[in-house]
Amino acid sequence: MSSQEPVQPTELQEQFTLLMRGLGTRTVQYQQNVASALGLYNNDFISVDILREKGPITAGELSKLTGLTTGSVTALIDRLEKTGYVRRENDPGDRRKVIIVPLYEHKADVIETYSTLHSAMIALAASYTEEELLLITQFLGKAGAVLEQQIDHLNANPPGSSNS
Repeated sequence: MSSQEPVQPTELQEQFTLLMRGLGTRTVQYQQNVASALGLYNNDFISVDILREKGPITAGELSKLTGLTTGSVTALIDRLEKTGYVRRENDPGDRRKVIIVPLYEHKADVIETYSTLHSAMIALAASYTEEELLLITQFLGKAGAVLEQQIDHLNANPPGSSNS
């Protein structure tokens, strides 16, 4: 068997992959429900969550990360600014650019919406040893990186394109 041949996944690896896909589906469903509970469009909520993760970024960077046009991102930022989820700041390095700063983490409705999930996840985390939790945390970081690579791959090679 040459090293070029794909390795046959084990049954446990297949089960793991299916459970990860299911977790992704549940995450999207939860995200959509949170967006609805907060009175946000799903794209708005995704953008807010990207800002939570990345920190303050330019509108152009947000456009690239969301796949939305710059015009759509401008309208999105207008909506989020109006509801107090973000604020615009001038970029100190380039006065032509505007930095989008997330504000929603400290909003009472956001804290209330996430409080039960937060408590349940803390309880779940407490059921593992510190060593197990370190391994799980390391895995989640690597899984996130794999997903980002796959997002980049899909964006560069859309299904049906000649590059896929």
